[in-house]
Amino acid sequence: MKPFTARRTRQRGAAILMAMLTVVLVATLASAALWQQWRTVEIESAERTRAQSSWVLIGALDWARLILTEDARKGGSDHLSEPWSMPLEQARLSTFLASDRSDTLAADASVNAFLSGQITDLQARLNLKNLIQEDGKVHPTSLRMWERLFTQLGLPRAPLDGMVAQLLRAHQAGAATANNPSPEAGANGPLWPQEPDQLSWLGLDPQTLAQLRPHITVLPERTAVNLNTASDAVLIACLEGLTQADVQRLVTARRLTPWENLEEVKKAAKLPELLLDASLVGISTRFFAIRGELEIDGNRVQEYSVVQRDAAVVKTLWRKRPLNPTFSP
Repeated sequence: MKPFTARRTRQRGAAILMAMLTVVLVATLASAALWQQWRTVEIESAERTRAQSSWVLIGALDWARLILTEDARKGGSDHLSEPWSMPLEQARLSTFLASDRSDTLAADASVNAFLSGQITDLQARLNLKNLIQEDGKVHPTSLRMWERLFTQLGLPRAPLDGMVAQLLRAHQAGAATANNPSPEAGANGPLWPQEPDQLSWLGLDPQTLAQLRPHITVLPERTAVNLNTASDAVLIACLEGLTQADVQRLVTARRLTPWENLEEVKKAAKLPELLLDASLVGISTRFFAIRGELEIDGNRVQEYSVVQRDAAVVKTLWRKRPLNPTFSP
């Protein structure tokens, strides 16, 4: 009887082990199925959020373009007291939607969605395009403006010289490509940057670029700096011979009464002999940056656009959704 009992015990142990393995296998398969289902739901939710965010941000861009169009119809100079310069602080999206519940975002979703944004004057900054003339030579007056900006920010001269040298190479490479479209024509020089962050291509280190970013821009054509919107550092760079005290007086004066022409700038500066080149400085703007940010259930989507305004026509030059939160066009 002992061999039979031992055999039954072994069979019973094997059955228990098989049952345990079956339970583990079923649990594993069930977990895999649940995880796959959860992943599918998350992907679908993220895609729906991305699509909803895209439509809302497109609407925000159109709204900003409408504001700039209406401002152009009013005429006059562009300054920091106009509606376009007022940032939109984070506000619940439901306050912008109609009462119709057939909107793109469901009612519950709009309660948890927040929209914010801002329009920035890109001509309040020094334009990289001004440094190099069409003939491939450095523009001397613009170079002195950049030198004063570097001095005002406490930056060494060497990075500026290196950047200008690389810009000359980029201009020459671009001219060679225009004359000869073959890939080899422009292979001997760097690409011309399209935004300030790309100045790292030209040798600027991250620390220098971080200090310069609020005061510089890269636009498709030569532009004049808008003295009504320029920062203190840019004003000192543009107006040779001004001290920090002079700039503070100018900023206070323009806050009270924005300038409508360059003669008013001279009067405010109390420097009748001040030379103002209308091709380098002015009191109006054609290029703006538009930042929009939408937050839905803790997920943030940012979009930056650069627009060009000619008369009452505002066209979008490019749009970007940066991963870097410090991105600035």
